[in-house]
Amino acid sequence: MKTKMLKLIGINNMLYISPYSGFCVSAVLDVLHFTFKSYKQQINSSLYTIKSLNLCKTSLRYPGVCCVEMVSVMEGDSVTLNTDVTTIHDKDILWKFGAENSLIAQIKRQNQIFPDERFRDRLKLDRQTGSLNITNITTQHAGLYEVKIIGTKRSTKTFSVSVYAHLPVPNITRDSSQSSSSSSSSSSSSSSQQNCSLVCSVVNVGHVTLSWYKGNSLLSSISVSDLSINLSLPLEVEYQDKNSYSCVINNPISNQTTHLDITQLCPTSSDSVCGCDSAEAVIRLVVTALVGVAAAAAAVVLVYDIRSRRAEQD
Repeated sequence: MKTKMLKLIGINNMLYISPYSGFCVSAVLDVLHFTFKSYKQQINSSLYTIKSLNLCKTSLRYPGVCCVEMVSVMEGDSVTLNTDVTTIHDKDILWKFGAENSLIAQIKRQNQIFPDERFRDRLKLDRQTGSLNITNITTQHAGLYEVKIIGTKRSTKTFSVSVYAHLPVPNITRDSSQSSSSSSSSSSSSSSQQNCSLVCSVVNVGHVTLSWYKGNSLLSSISVSDLSINLSLPLEVEYQDKNSYSCVINNPISNQTTHLDITQLCPTSSDSVCGCDSAEAVIRLVVTALVGVAAAAAAVVLVYDIRSRRAEQD
């Protein structure tokens, strides 16, 4: 699980993102359902447009500054959203989820309540701190979480939870379409015939980047933000190439790597020059074996014939 902290600053009914601990924000976000508290009044359940504000070298203070904790977790794992309170005593705890601000968990007069069916048997509340634990989390549970701690004073904390699916292992194969087209083309140059066309592919992925690496150097990559699509990335290498190549798929919290075995997927240089393929090699081996058997049989017949003639003479 990875977390990042962002400050949210309300200015003239606009909500701006300020960096926390040197973290700069450049992307413009969408709309956030947020409770903003100013000096003179409290505006509950208001919609603020989110815009990025680069304050990395500027120290600005505005009323109503709050924090959003960015949390990333793998699907099926557990995550704990901490209230940062040591003990709640007689305070009430309200946990809300999503743009609709639905109540999902509550501690009221020491009684725990879990009214939202979407989180059936997945939520646990810490009686001492009010922290929320979500088990076996799914992409359905990604979004904004807000905790309100109500006592003599009120405090609010917001979490943005991103849930990522487990990544498949990239599959590297020979690009047969490129090979057949290059072999059938009479205008192919000798240099192109010394190259092996490969493709790295993954299926049913989303919010990932697929990349080819030569050693530790990035050669090419493709990123996608859609859900459940197929990705492929081509690569051309020389038959005599001795470098280390790998195909990597990654999201913000995990990655999977497949290393290229050139000797297995691509013919050797000598095979490429003579134009031999595996079928021709097998045929040559069979013919050689048959010739050997025929020669051995002829030798046996010859020896038998010589012995027969000697026996007749005696």
